[in-house]
Amino acid sequence: MLVRQLVAPNPSLMTGPGTNTWLIGRDRVAVVDPGPAMARHIDAIIEAAGAPIRWILATHTHPDHSPGTALLRERTGAEVLGMSAPGGEHQDTSFVPDRVMADGDTLATAEFSLAAVHTPGHASNHLCFLLEGSREILTGDHVIDGSTVVINPPDGDMQAYIESLRKLRELRPVALLPGHGSRIEDPLRVIDGIIEHRLQREAGVFAAVCAHPGLGSHALVAIVYAHVPERLHHWAQRSLLAHLLKLEAEERVRRDGEDWFPA
Repeated sequence: MLVRQLVAPNPSLMTGPGTNTWLIGRDRVAVVDPGPAMARHIDAIIEAAGAPIRWILATHTHPDHSPGTALLRERTGAEVLGMSAPGGEHQDTSFVPDRVMADGDTLATAEFSLAAVHTPGHASNHLCFLLEGSREILTGDHVIDGSTVVINPPDGDMQAYIESLRKLRELRPVALLPGHGSRIEDPLRVIDGIIEHRLQREAGVFAAVCAHPGLGSHALVAIVYAHVPERLHHWAQRSLLAHLLKLEAEERVRRDGEDWFPA
């Protein structure tokens, strides 16, 4: 098979069944998202490849996606491609690409061509990869199976995320190969559903600010995400803040210190 999927043994509340590692190619293999730095997963990648691993790509540098790069590169000598880690928390600064990829750059071989699609939002350095022959897109954490992703400011940006979803839709993919969960066979419906969900959540955030002016994001999360288990409120608060910052940029809300008001 040209495309194979491995799941890293790092299941958790945030990673679901684990991080997906995708292997592309038969004679010379590209590995997308080698996952966390776990020796047994690196062993599994090399065994599953069944051929020389020549390239390692990362969709982004969150700690469940790229730290395995250094171990895999040491074992294979493969070229590393992607975007460098931005500053801030929750970034894998060990990821140092040999080739920095920008939007539209390609990795072309005799068997396949992967085109980089810059999709900031979940992370400012997030790339999706379009497998040009089949129109499948490896989506990392931009779109995942069965859930929505956290948008965590300041690196996470809600407006950029929604724009990137629309950009991905315009590519008319036939399937999505996500960073967590199973292959997505109805990509346009899923992308449209995420956009609709985010805009509905934004409307809820705006309504809460109008109904309860002067609250901070920690208080607002208990209102807007009342149906979400409290153990998830920390991460929900980060996405709520991303919505507030988008509304602020649109001059629909304003803040005074930590408190938010209708504009």
